[in-house]
Amino acid sequence: MKVLANDGLDQSGIDALKNKGFEVITQKVPQEYLADFINDKKITVLLVRSATQVRRELIDACPCLEIIGRGGVGMDNIDVDYARSKGIHVINTPSASSASVAELVFAHLFSGARFLQESNRQMTVLGNTDFAKLKKSYEKGIELRGKTIGIVGMGRIGQEVAKMALGLGMKVIAADNQIGKTSIKVKFYNNQFINVDIETEPLEGVLRHADFITLHVPAQKNGAMIGEQEFSIMKHGVAIINCSRGGVIDEDALVAALDSGKVAFAGLDVFINEPTPSEAILKHPKISLTPHTGASTLEAQDRIGISLAEQICSIFQVR
Repeated sequence: MKVLANDGLDQSGIDALKNKGFEVITQKVPQEYLADFINDKKITVLLVRSATQVRRELIDACPCLEIIGRGGVGMDNIDVDYARSKGIHVINTPSASSASVAELVFAHLFSGARFLQESNRQMTVLGNTDFAKLKKSYEKGIELRGKTIGIVGMGRIGQEVAKMALGLGMKVIAADNQIGKTSIKVKFYNNQFINVDIETEPLEGVLRHADFITLHVPAQKNGAMIGEQEFSIMKHGVAIINCSRGGVIDEDALVAALDSGKVAFAGLDVFINEPTPSEAILKHPKISLTPHTGASTLEAQDRIGISLAEQICSIFQVR
């Protein structure tokens, strides 16, 4: 059986599949040629990440497909229900990258709180001539400890963010219209742990009371979740992080809020116009930027590869 990992696959997953007799193809096939390639090569398993789109047209055109796998959590680039209605197994790796995304949230938070995204730019050009001036410019950083973080979306990633925030001594509040209460288990290196119960509240309350807001929600079908109205009810000097999906935040409203000082800084890993984010976003000095790398750690990719391989072998009953 042949597996096409069109957006790549960690070597751990490739090795695990090959050891069970699968042929693994990691060639990147352009979207417009994908159906022909799948049919010509008689591909039975298509693995993707966020780049490749698996819509009903592709599904209809490829009757040889038996499994569609997503290396990651969200599956908005796959017509999941339609694929399953055709008898195709659809799998993903919902927990493999949660910790990696959560750590990136805090990378952005620390970057903004201490002006790292801007001071790194300025130090390279002015560090040897205006060191004292730069020191003065960036001496008003803030600490995360003791502040309130508002987590919008308390799924696996949101809960990982909560664990890290609690470990830093932050107050955690959360909004989620699917989860009313969750118990967060914070583990320590010596096998000790504490359990913290968190009750979610309406989104408006989180937006009003949080010092930092981080978003962990699916792609929005009816416009941005956070726009001009939502920014208006936030604290002055709030910070916002989006490592979920592009389009969750209205980027024009975000730029306006940053320019007015309503929002002190933002961290973005995802964008409306990927892979060509707007110039206003890319050049704004108050935005910490990463190119959709939330799940891109060596550890997460290793876990994703192994998880996909295990699920494929289980479906085909390969031992």
